[in-house]
Amino acid sequence: MFFYAIISGAGESGKSTIVKQMKIIHDKGYSQEECEQYRRVVYSNTIQSMMAIIRAMGHLKIDFADPSKTEIARQFFTYASTAEEGILLPEIVLLMKKLWADAGVQQSFSRSREYQLNDSAAYYLNLLDEISKPNYIPTLEDVLRTRVKTTGIVETQFSCKGMHFKMFDVGGQRSERKKWIHCFEGVTAIIFCVALSGYDLVLAEDEEMNRMIESLKLFDSICNSKWFVETSIILFLNKKDLFEEKIKRSPLTICFPEYTGE
Repeated sequence: MFFYAIISGAGESGKSTIVKQMKIIHDKGYSQEECEQYRRVVYSNTIQSMMAIIRAMGHLKIDFADPSKTEIARQFFTYASTAEEGILLPEIVLLMKKLWADAGVQQSFSRSREYQLNDSAAYYLNLLDEISKPNYIPTLEDVLRTRVKTTGIVETQFSCKGMHFKMFDVGGQRSERKKWIHCFEGVTAIIFCVALSGYDLVLAEDEEMNRMIESLKLFDSICNSKWFVETSIILFLNKKDLFEEKIKRSPLTICFPEYTGE
């Protein structure tokens, strides 16, 4: 007998990371071969993050602290646009190190709430020496932090304390939801993920919509859906570590203007 659960939530709420954690804890984790398969994802996430930070400097009107970095950025984009995806050339690594050390780039990174940037950007960019080694194999932490947009429905099975679970990770972006919302009538539970750190961010697919507000709307629609009248709903507040860091510099009033606390 299986316990069926949907992992739901708005885009980038950490749903896929929870599924990865369940695999690590309850399903033998990731073999060395499986970790190796994530190498290309780590490389791609790292390069795409640096590209996003540099591009943002334009509309944020941030200059490089060192004017010579303008040419380095041009070289970086040339290499990044022509290199095979998932390949980390030594030339790209050297250029990213120089860029990441620039105060202007760091300023752009510190304002990442104003544009779209992977949560793992700083993690990977601070590990450039490690991930660029010829024999690099992603650690479990590296794997957990990878970001691949979920499209369609991804099924994971595992057992815990004699119970068998089937978890369905479903795409969170608006375009993905219509593919699954009606498919799971009668499931045991819905685990609804909310990224606490999303209160000052906007959606990738709609930069006029706050991520937390979108999560609240989606949660309301699921709770009141005719398909899930008999379904248990578990609210999972995610990315607490990012929230604890962000709340020190970014006020809750961005999302909740009526909030008067400190």
